Amino acid sequence: MKYVYILRGINFPDRYYTGITDNLKMRLDRHNAQQVPHTSKYAPWELKTYVAFSDEKKAIAFEQYLKTASGRAFAKKRL
Repeated sequence: MKYVYILRGINFPDRYYTGITDNLKMRLDRHNAQQVPHTSKYAPWELKTYVAFSDEKKAIAFEQYLKTASGRAFAKKRL
């Protein structure tokens, strides 16, 4: 399984991060332990939502979509 996830900063509620992983719990733990350079200064994070995919190509495509302006608008309204 591949998981596409959206995190929200606990201390920075307007800050979001979208990513993809095989192990959601471990990845969230790494974000909160400040082991991910891109997200370390906004830790701690909470999981806002995630979508599980059995098809890796679809998961990658969905993550890339969520990182576009249209995808961010979709996530804000629907997820």
